[in-house]
Amino acid sequence: MKESFVELKDVSKSYSGFPALQNVSFTIDKGDIFGYIGPNGAGKTTTIKSMIGLITDFDGSITIAGKRMPKQRDQVHNILGYLPQNVSFQEWRTVDHALKSFGRLSGIEEEILEERVEEALQLVGIPDSRYRKIKNLSGGNIQKVGLAQALLHRPKFLVFDEPLSGLDPASRYQVKEIIKELSRGETTVLFSSHILSDVQDIATKIGIIDRGELIDVGSLEELKERMKIPEVIRIEFYESIKNGQDIADIEEIERIEWIDGFRLDLHIDREADIFKASRKILKKLVERDYDVKSYGPLSPDLNELYMRYIQEGGRK
Repeated sequence: MKESFVELKDVSKSYSGFPALQNVSFTIDKGDIFGYIGPNGAGKTTTIKSMIGLITDFDGSITIAGKRMPKQRDQVHNILGYLPQNVSFQEWRTVDHALKSFGRLSGIEEEILEERVEEALQLVGIPDSRYRKIKNLSGGNIQKVGLAQALLHRPKFLVFDEPLSGLDPASRYQVKEIIKELSRGETTVLFSSHILSDVQDIATKIGIIDRGELIDVGSLEELKERMKIPEVIRIEFYESIKNGQDIADIEEIERIEWIDGFRLDLHIDREADIFKASRKILKKLVERDYDVKSYGPLSPDLNELYMRYIQEGGRK
């Protein structure tokens, strides 16, 4: 049984009468990687700023490791690491100088600061950049310096606002591996991202927010089950076929989508029995003597799931 580490209850926040958050409630268990997704202006950053104490005048309650925000903010900050969306450092500083300055501000003792800087830079993969000036780093490496800053005091809770933006594919992979490794060490992580494939890769729990309202929260499999996205069966043929109408005529099939002459996706009606439909399709393939290379279900990815949530208004 996992231990609840973060809890939001009916959190609401308005700007000049405009509701940015409306009764947002969710929990994050210890060691979870919580992916927070939604359109621009949906309320992700307002949620994050309320959680870390940059916004204090909200309604509802936020508890982190048993401490209330913002009342016990100093105690929460002792275990919190934060990487904002736009990392900003004084460009004339070296990486070493910048990180040591942040380390001192975080209360890290001088005798262990050297070790912590080295450890953080090794973890994010840029130890060779330690004595380079910030202005001479690539955008991706500046983002990694920001990540190193968030890790200096070995926090138990990490909050990242778009941590993978501006990173090349290799760096994104590396940062995702770092996040997964931290989670295995029971560090709890919340991150927002517009790159849904990255959220799908690493999130153990996903929250979807739109126009200030939390639409749904759960694991990817739980969200799929609740949304009831139609099953898709993909068939791949050895030779190109010109007409699959006889397959499409099966009543359980909602629509047929040609990928190319060699592949087609059969979208099964969400109310249909997938096993009954599959038996009919296989029977038709045998009767028509199609040369089938592969046959099997396609699981919807987070991008398809997300678009349906946003377009159809949430839980079903």
